[in-house]
Amino acid sequence: MIGPFYLERLNMTYWVYIIQSQSSGRYHCGCSDNVERRVNQHNDPEYRGSRTTKVFHGPWNIIWTHECSTRSEAVLLERKIKKRGIGRYLQAQLAESR
Repeated sequence: MIGPFYLERLNMTYWVYIIQSQSSGRYHCGCSDNVERRVNQHNDPEYRGSRTTKVFHGPWNIIWTHECSTRSEAVLLERKIKKRGIGRYLQAQLAESR
C-alpha cells in the first residue's frame, strides 16, 4: 500500500527556474517544487544552502520558469540548460518565441 505522503509527492509539480543577479547580471538555474520559497532562500544572506548565489551577490530575480510534471524531468532540463549555457538557452527560447 502506498502512503498518502508518497502519493502527494507523486502529484507534485516541479519547476525549473532561471534567476538573474541585479548587481552582476549573472544567471543561475535550478529546480524546485516552490520557486518563490527557493528565490527567497537565494536572496537570504543567512541561508547557506545555495553556494552560487552567495558567491555572486544579488538581489536575484526570476526571469524564466518552466513547469515539469516530475522531479526527474525538472532535473534533466536543469542539466540540459546548464550544459548548454544559461545565456545561450535563454537566447534560443527568445528566438523560438518570435
